[in-house]
Amino acid sequence: MALMLALGVGTLTAGCGGSEQPTELKLANIGWDENVAVSNLTKVLLEDELGYESVDVQRSDLDSAYQEVADGDLDAFQDVWRPNQQALLDEVSEDVEQLDPWFLDRTEQGLAVPSYMDVTSIDHLNESNADLILGIEPSAVVSQMIADEVKPQYGLKQKLVEGPTEGMLAEVEMLYTNKEEFVFTAWSPHWMNQRYDFRYLEDPKDALGPANDPAEVSTIVKEDLQEKDPVAYAFLARLSLLRSRSTALRTS
Repeated sequence: MALMLALGVGTLTAGCGGSEQPTELKLANIGWDENVAVSNLTKVLLEDELGYESVDVQRSDLDSAYQEVADGDLDAFQDVWRPNQQALLDEVSEDVEQLDPWFLDRTEQGLAVPSYMDVTSIDHLNESNADLILGIEPSAVVSQMIADEVKPQYGLKQKLVEGPTEGMLAEVEMLYTNKEEFVFTAWSPHWMNQRYDFRYLEDPKDALGPANDPAEVSTIVKEDLQEKDPVAYAFLARLSLLRSRSTALRTS
């Protein structure tokens, strides 16, 4: 499927760019696994199939990714979650272009617990033996919602521990293996949904607000990318993945 996509874009853009067609591209990578997967897929296909000399995947944090694309320092950021990140998008909307969603399945996000815990709803967490809520980066909108809305609305006794996604996943692996009780931030698409047997918790007070609804996962590009690099623009605009493919990219 990926090769067919690359060849399709090559055919679509055969008349674009001429001899001045750029052969370098800079992508933001905030370290979230679906971002790692899609940005590295983009790198491989543009370099191997469409003749790019260098597709540089640069590590960034969430706020900076938006601003660097708006400033033209980066060409694209492929992990835009709406409505979660709508406020960040609004801040740069005049300087970027948002493309159609590339993830075609249903997303899910929220607090979760291992299935060996007898908890199905956030309002029952205080009855469990869980002491920790394992979170991701504080800049993530869902982290802010957990800290500012979920914990106070439910009066949760658990301590929220925020940090890099990689650290949270390592902690989940250890606690899950030892069958300890804990709460963590979960989302799909992500390989955690295949690796662990867990459940997303109900949120009867709707404390997570729009984060409880399915999100669109799309790409923003700098405002003049279509003019400056029509091949990359056409590729990014046509790229689409289903859940099984995006998970396979990260676990392979």
